Parts: sequence; C-alpha cells; structure tokens
Amino acid sequence: MHLLTTEVLGKPLRLEGSMAGWQQLFWGDQCVSQIDARASESDKSQFSHHFELTAQQQTPANPDDVDVAEVQTQQITVSLDVGISWQPFSLDYQLRVNGDLVTQDSLNEKSIEQREVIEPAVKEPTKFSFIGLGGLALKLLKSAKVIKVLFAAGSLAAYSWLFSIEFAIALILCLVFHEYGHIKAMKYFGLKTKGIYLIPFVGGLALSDSKINTRWQDVVISIMGPFFGLVLSVAALIGYWITDIEILAGIAVFNALLNLFNLLPVLPLDGGHVLKSIAFSVNSKIGIVACVLGALLGVYISYHFGLALLGFLLAIGSFEIVLEYKRRHLSDLLPLDRYGQIVSALWYVITVAGLCAIIWILGQTGNDALSLPLKILAS
Repeated sequence: MHLLTTEVLGKPLRLEGSMAGWQQLFWGDQCVSQIDARASESDKSQFSHHFELTAQQQTPANPDDVDVAEVQTQQITVSLDVGISWQPFSLDYQLRVNGDLVTQDSLNEKSIEQREVIEPAVKEPTKFSFIGLGGLALKLLKSAKVIKVLFAAGSLAAYSWLFSIEFAIALILCLVFHEYGHIKAMKYFGLKTKGIYLIPFVGGLALSDSKINTRWQDVVISIMGPFFGLVLSVAALIGYWITDIEILAGIAVFNALLNLFNLLPVLPLDGGHVLKSIAFSVNSKIGIVACVLGALLGVYISYHFGLALLGFLLAIGSFEIVLEYKRRHLSDLLPLDRYGQIVSALWYVITVAGLCAIIWILGQTGNDALSLPLKILAS
C-alpha cells in the first residue's frame, strides 16, 4: 500500500509497502530502493533506504568570463529511515540528504484515510475501437443525471407490476434509505459521491468517484447501509405500535429482511465486504478462506431458496475473490488493527441481531403476511 509521499530535488519520493515486510521506494517513476519480505524480520519495525543521485550544475570556468561554463557533477546521498507499527498503525520517518535532516513527520490511520488516491497517468496510443466507444457511451450515461430518473421510474414500474404500487413505493423508500447510509459514510470520509442509482429487479447502488485507502473505510461504508435500514425498521415498528397502521409493520419487517439479506457474508454484498475486511486484516490466507466459505454459503442459499439474483451476485463476487487473491501481498488498503476488527465484528453482529429481532417480534403477531419473513428464515 502507499505509505508516504515527500519530495527530493523537485521530484516526489513515494514509499510503498505491506504488512508482509516488503517496501519499495520510488523517486519519480524510478524504483531506487527495495526491501524484500524474505529479507525482513517479522518483528522488525525499523527500515532504512539509501540511494544516490547525480546532480549536474553549470559554473563559470573563468570568473572573468561568465559566458564560458563547465559542468560539474555532484553525488547526492539520500537516506530515508522509517519506523512502522501495524497494530495500531503508526509511521515515523526522517529524510536526510547528504547527512542533513530535510524533513520528518509522523503518520497514523487518519492520515491515510484523508489521503486522496490518484491513479498514475498512463499514455496509450489512440485507437478507434467499438469497445472503447461503448465504454465512453457508458461513462456518459452514468454521469447523466437523467439516468437516475429513468432507473427510478423503471424500478417503480417493475415492482408495481410484480406486486402493487403501494408496495413498490415502500420498497423504493427502503432501498433509498439503505443506499443513503452508504452515501453518508462516503461523505464522512470526504469521498466524492455520484449519488444513488435504483436498478430494476436488482436493488440500489451508491457510487463514489473516489477510492478508499483503509479497510476501516470499507467496513463503515458497507455496514452503514444495513445499519440505516435497521434504524428505518425500528422507526416503522415504533410507528406501528403507536398508530396500529399495518403498512408500517410491513415496512419494518420486509425492510429488515431486505437488509438482513444484504448482510449475508457473501461478496459483493455488504456483509461480504465486512467479512473480507476483517479476515484480510488478520492475514491474506484467512481472508481467502473466509471469502471462499462465504461464496459456498451463498451457493447453498441460492440453491435452497431458488434465488437467481443471489446466483448472479455470486458470479460478480467470484471475480472480486480472484482479484483479492492475486493482490493478496500487494493490498492498497491499510488493514484493521485489533480494535478495529473487534468493533467491526460487534457492529455486524449487533446489526444482524437487531434485524432478526424485528422479524421475530412481528412474526409473533399472527398476521400471515407479517410472519412470512420469519417463516423464510425458519425454513
């Protein structure tokens, strides 16, 4: 992952590294120093990078004739001393040029969270391609605000056709409230958002223009959707107790089931992202095993309940698992510390327990419609 960036002789000096112990130091686009994981000790927290630069300077060959100059070559020695602690994360560094201290600083998890991810510019020759043209059209389509309205109208029409207009409006309300939880979390971390898209027969999608830097950001953004759903269900349940309006009970229980489904530990669902962040923060092997077990659970649930949508999502999640496996030693995300792992697990369990409690409470009312989610879970 990207650990720090500073500057030497007008060029950025960037340090990349991982919990496995490897580090690479780049001056501009050139790798000037590297420490291999096999060469580092597991408990070692101090690293030193050293490299030399050659600087050329023109000076007058004759003090009386400034038009005649000669080129002088100077060797510059650069050293970067780094101290890293991963649990919890902290980084201290000192940069020296020819033995003189140039800069020093300390970084923590908040420093990483607030850093904007900038993709390196890659110049490629321009070629005409129908695939490229289609990708450009898709980008323009995604950026157009009208597509949100079209998707929302399509979702309303689809759910009205399947159920009723009242149920469709209630379902879209639940989806929007869920996705707003994701958007709220993105804005909390200072990420740029593109808004909420309602996809007919699939659900909703909250999009961001920015990339995350830490596993904690992934956990919070993922779980805030179902957590907002829990808040909505609790509010609807209280409203039902006060007014005895049955539609509020319906919103409470079916919204709880919807968000409980989203918390299945299956990628790319929200629960799968929480599981992935916790497991990969322990180590990459546990992360891969947890994701594969989650996928197998999803296959069983999809087959048992005949959920074609979950099968489609599993196909998408499988690509994410493969990508995580390929980059298991090169993750760009700062892992959760022990405290973060415990908090994430507790937050997940409490949210699941709250949603199950609402389904159980309304399942005891004797109303066949309200007890349907409980019967689904019991099966």
